[in-house]
Formats: sequence, C-alpha cells, structure tokens
Amino acid sequence: MKYSKIYLILVVAVFSAFVLVFNFFERPRISELEKRELATFPAFSWNALAQGQFTDSVSKWYSDSEPFRDRFMSMSMTIKDYLALKVAQGEEEQIVFHASTDEQQNSESVENRNIEEYKNTVTADENAKIAHAGILILGKEPTARALMAYGGGPEGGVAYANAANKYKEVFGRGVNVYCMVIPTAIEFYCPESAKSSTKSQRATINNIFAHLSDSVRAVDIYTTLGEHAAEDIYLRTDHHWAPLGAYYAARKFAAIAGVPFRDLSAYERKVVHDFVGTMYGYSRDISIKNSPEDFVYYVPTEVEYTTTYTNYSIDKSYHVTGEGKPFEGQFFGTFKDGSGGAYCTFMGGDAKITCVKTGTHNGRRVLLMKDSFGNAIPGYLFYSFEEVHVIDFRYFTRNMKNYVRENKITDILMANNTFVAYNPSTANSYIRFLDQ
Repeated sequence: MKYSKIYLILVVAVFSAFVLVFNFFERPRISELEKRELATFPAFSWNALAQGQFTDSVSKWYSDSEPFRDRFMSMSMTIKDYLALKVAQGEEEQIVFHASTDEQQNSESVENRNIEEYKNTVTADENAKIAHAGILILGKEPTARALMAYGGGPEGGVAYANAANKYKEVFGRGVNVYCMVIPTAIEFYCPESAKSSTKSQRATINNIFAHLSDSVRAVDIYTTLGEHAAEDIYLRTDHHWAPLGAYYAARKFAAIAGVPFRDLSAYERKVVHDFVGTMYGYSRDISIKNSPEDFVYYVPTEVEYTTTYTNYSIDKSYHVTGEGKPFEGQFFGTFKDGSGGAYCTFMGGDAKITCVKTGTHNGRRVLLMKDSFGNAIPGYLFYSFEEVHVIDFRYFTRNMKNYVRENKITDILMANNTFVAYNPSTANSYIRFLDQ
C-alpha cells in the first residue's frame, strides 16, 4: 500500500509537470532543428468552427508548437542512438548499412552512354547507416556526413534540356544560353557498400546534355567537382554544396562564357563556426547535430557592386501573393556562430528578384535561373559581368521576354541541382515564364 501511494504521487507529479509545461510555457514559432515555421494559433470564425476546421487547426497548433520541441526531439534522437549502439555493442563496426538491391538501374541504357562515373577515393570505405527518410549517415561524430539518395533514372531530364533549347530559340543569337546541372553530395561521397541505395546522377546529366541543341552551351561541372572532392566542396550537415564547390562551378562557367574570373586571392574568407544545416532535421540523427562544421564563404574585395532586391510575398504553401518595391540591400548577410541559417548568407533567401550592378564594364549582363543551390554562385561573377540578375524557378512572376529585353541580358545560365533538373515541373516553370 505504501509503494502504491508513492507511485500515485509520482504519476500525479509527472502529469502535473506536463500540464504546466504544455499549457503555460512559451511556445516556439520556429524549429531550428526542422528549419521551418511551426503552426500558429488559428484565427477564430463561426464558419470555421461549424466546419470543424478551427478545432483541427487548434489541435495542429497544440501538437506542433509544444514548448522545448527541439530539445525533446534531440533527447529522443540521443536515446535512439544510444539504444542502437547497445544493440551493436561488441562489434568492430557499430552500425553497418547493407544497401538494398531491390531497385537496379536500367543497365542497358546506362551502358549505352559515356558515363565517366566518378571514382570515390575519399569516403569509399566509410561505414554507413540509413536514417530517417532514407538519409545515409557516413562515419561518426564529430565528422559524420549526411547524404540524400538520388532516385532519378538515366533517361530523365529531357524536359529540362528542351526548356534550355526553347530559351535559345526564343532569344536567338543575341543571347547566349547555358545549361549547368549541379550534382549533389551523394554522387561523390557514397561509400561502396551503399552504392545500390542511390542512382547515377552522371547518367541523368549526360542525358540532359545529349538533348541540348548545338547552340546551347553545356557547363559540365561534374568532372570539375570530382577533381576537388577531397576539399570541402559540399557541406556535411546540409543538403547544399559548400561555397567552395560553387566557386569551382562559377570558374568553369566563366571559362565557357569567355569572361574574366578572379581566383580566391581576390576574396575575403569568412567563417561561421559550429554550423549544422538541414540534414539534422531531415535525418533526425543525433550524430549530425554532434558534427558541426565551418561554413566558409568568400566576399569579393576588389570590385564595387550595388545590390537591388524585389521581394515576393508568399503564403504558407509558398505561393506568391504579391511583389514589393525594389530596394537596395546587402548581398552577403552575416550570421553568428552556431546559426543553422548560414546558407542564407547569399541574398537572404530565394523568394525575390536580385540585380547586382558591378564595377566591371564589359557589356555582359547575366541572368541566373536557379534553385537554392544557385545562391552560392553569383558572388563569384561580380568580376565577370557588369550586371548579375538572379531569379528562382519557384517564384518568378514577370514576363521573361520583357525582363530579358528591358535589362539587356546577354547571357542566361540555367543552374539547378540534379533533383530539380530531373523534375519536369521545373522545365514547365521556365517555359511558363516566357509568356506569363
């Protein structure tokens, strides 16, 4: 009877503590772990109440914005990681990932192409495990790396190539059109034991380039990046490449475009320490949180430039709802050590039109059409073009023909990562821009 009372007191105390925390402590608005805004308390209306929408929204807000959300999730990851280690205790390799062989590539299609696959000599023998959402975790903290598997086939990306061809057809000889497809980190760092968990991005990229017209210039950065894979060209804890990878890509583009380019001695090296990016939230693996890295970026110092932004307003579904007035701002933002938003150093994000006027005077004006990978490229082109324009395929609402004519664009660079280039909706967006 004595122990029953003690047990009852403990249960009541724990329950009371949870009631106190979940109902009276401040609720967060943003999850640093998941890199997203959390649900907010809904506005009341009698119509929403009658249809059940109000109570559903309150329930979502209550469960999505609980106090100390990120801490609880981190604790959960730590416990799961500890249990996994206990299961594997005594083995030489604590967790070994055995890649699935259920899905195989179309070998006939791959063999008929000049693949020139990159040979991984950096992390080929790394131990790997599979985490949440199929994310591969390589190595151990404090230098663990997270990789997102690629599922596209060797025949994909034709629509993307056709979009580039259409732009060249529309703008003719007066505008140079370039196509850059950016491979993601798994292409260079996937260990041999996990090869069958991902598909060849080289095959997709080759297929895209094979469908380009002779008048569109391919910017093939695959081999360039492979040559520098031992350097920090990709972030370990984020799905983006590192600014150094974008530097090598921009250098390759400048060579093909026939414009001047400066090496890194013309830039100031800046560092955000203890950066942990998006892959912590995607993988929900505690080893990524415990493997912070330096986010290193480069600011041009020997050229003058002025940046003008036109911001888009977007709703919770990321649809454009309005366009603001142009204003001048900084191209490079600043973030404190430990900030998970450091990749927003460049232009502060995606939902905007950016125009940079530089001190370079050569009559060349480039328009970069991109996803978030492309954000790290423009800062390396201030020595190469007198104007650098940047738009994102998800948000542009103007008429592209008018934009190119009014801004006297001479060069158009389509630069998207392989996942985005493979998706036909990307090409559809670019085609829609021409007549919207």
